[in-house]
Amino acid sequence: MRAHPLLVPLLVLAAVSAPEPASSQARPRAREAGVIVGILPPGPLNAITDVAGVRVGQVTRHEGDSVHTGVTAILPHEGNLFRERVPAAIRVGNGFGKLLGVTQVRELGEMETPVLLTCTLCVWKAADAMVGWLLARPGMEEVRSINPVVGETNDGALNDIRGRPITPADVVRALESASPGAVEEGSVGAGAGTVAFGWKGGIGTSSRRLPASLGGWTVGVLVQTNFGGVLTVNGAPVGRELGRYLFQEQLAPPRQGPGDGGDGSIMIVLATDAPLDARNLDRVAARALSGLARTGAAMTNGSGDYVIAFSTNPQVRRRAGTAPVTVADLPNDAMSPLFQAAAEATEEAILNSLFRATTVRGRGTTIEALPIDRTLEVLRRHGALNQDRTLPPGRP
Repeated sequence: MRAHPLLVPLLVLAAVSAPEPASSQARPRAREAGVIVGILPPGPLNAITDVAGVRVGQVTRHEGDSVHTGVTAILPHEGNLFRERVPAAIRVGNGFGKLLGVTQVRELGEMETPVLLTCTLCVWKAADAMVGWLLARPGMEEVRSINPVVGETNDGALNDIRGRPITPADVVRALESASPGAVEEGSVGAGAGTVAFGWKGGIGTSSRRLPASLGGWTVGVLVQTNFGGVLTVNGAPVGRELGRYLFQEQLAPPRQGPGDGGDGSIMIVLATDAPLDARNLDRVAARALSGLARTGAAMTNGSGDYVIAFSTNPQVRRRAGTAPVTVADLPNDAMSPLFQAAAEATEEAILNSLFRATTVRGRGTTIEALPIDRTLEVLRRHGALNQDRTLPPGRP
């Protein structure tokens, strides 16, 4: 898909090398800064790994001035994913992208591999490496067909994307390092070189855990952000007030700074432990797009906006054979809390990708991190900070 354009670079570097980005540890997540999104509580880690069994592994490549890219791997459970497939759905918001594996997931309603995220021109290399890794695993000796699911966004503004720097070793390391703990965010993994709303984008994650009265299920989201629009945080017009937004050059010239060209992409990976089939997973995935919209995304012509949703519940896994099986099936009337959770977790995951991302210099351009202090000033003026909307017990 098309690279995120930067019409006026902030800085042209004379040197041919650049230091690695500063650690994101000094930058807060959105909730830590007082940005409380929605009404539902997060899980313990506020991450996709709050969904039991889900693991995330990442490899980040920051090398000199030219390479800023990586791989992010999401594994739905610890078993053999090919033998114990998870029900899955893919929802397309705008299809300007290179998402491998779409047609088979839609046809069968199941996913048989981990999900990989990487850069646009690295998709096929990443897919080939994952297939090789899977074929070499125990129990796969007779397998002759695999449908790898690999998504991407274009990090060509900061990364030598034509060089396709991702290696098979990077992919294997991401897969084999996947863990169920906290997920690193910001300018890491597949988000190492991405741009969102004109600032540095990256990897972000969040979760929502429903109370027992609403089913007790967990929804977790991980995003790779590389898109544009008018950044909105808890309803506050951050992008407009900070002077960086889509069509700024045409609407309010003269523009100062890089603006936001709008085109780009977002990959949204959604996991839940609720027992859902592919039909209801597609419905949940659609609500993730409403969370994307709340952040001010325009889903422009050159944007690839995808949601990959799956259920980890053991009672809905798909196994080979022709014998009928009994599976759990959450009724339609129980879906609304999951819809709310999907929207909220997606919105917060996107904000986390921005809050945690660090400034990156690459290919003669500097992409600045979202200025936290100035953002919080805007939020205070609009009453959008420390806005805990969780209703107290007994309130309607």
